[in-house]
Amino acid sequence: MEQKFAMCRVAVAPLRTAASDAAEIATQLLFGDQVEILERAEPWYRIRNSFDHYEGWMDFKQLSAISEEDYKASQQLAYLAPPAIYNPIEAADGSLYYLPASCSLPFYKDGYCRVGTEKFKVLFEPYAISGAAEQDLTALSLFYKNAPYLWGGRTMFGIDCSGFSQAVLKMLGVNILRDAAQQAQQGETVNFLPQVKPGDLAFFDNAAGKIIHVGIILGPGKIIHASGRIKIDTIDDQGIYSAELGRYSHQLRIIKRFAVPSSIQ
Repeated sequence: MEQKFAMCRVAVAPLRTAASDAAEIATQLLFGDQVEILERAEPWYRIRNSFDHYEGWMDFKQLSAISEEDYKASQQLAYLAPPAIYNPIEAADGSLYYLPASCSLPFYKDGYCRVGTEKFKVLFEPYAISGAAEQDLTALSLFYKNAPYLWGGRTMFGIDCSGFSQAVLKMLGVNILRDAAQQAQQGETVNFLPQVKPGDLAFFDNAAGKIIHVGIILGPGKIIHASGRIKIDTIDDQGIYSAELGRYSHQLRIIKRFAVPSSIQ
């Protein structure tokens, strides 16, 4: 019977637009991401990420086969890594780092997690998700400050605007889709800028009206977003004002609010 499901077993893996190492990186998979295998062109698999339904091609050697039962059972967020550069886990063939915003430690129990038949010893103290407080959101957002911009990136070593918003909300127990235009279709609309709260997402469009950018509101008049690097800029009814450029860099289109529970354990 052909294997249909798998899990990312490396810290970070590129998901490409075509079955080639030279193809564009559309996004990244992180350790524990569960995927459905859609097509094979050895050594490439075309997969669908269960978390945000993103599709692309990746080298099958970065995946471990899992059962359909494990695929379904492992999709609930439970234990995540704290916001730290190094969160080591150890396999029989060596160690790797479990990056913040990775999927829930799969089948975590008594200091171990499991990918298929492979066990990993967790060498850090994970935290259990039950929601988020304002101070948690600020701390998680600032953890990524100065991370370089990388198209398709999802880690502190390189991240794009929607990867950043997805990562921060994910660590707060809120699941959103991958791209800015997709995220703009979710959540509840905030009609006026003075009504914004920390954690609201602001979306920006181009001259054609297409959503091309997203950032996280930190407080009145302040937004953190990926533009060259993760940085804090000023926002008003017109958009983002970049002090570095001495002009408005992004035109405000819409602000959305997502249901964030009350506290993290």
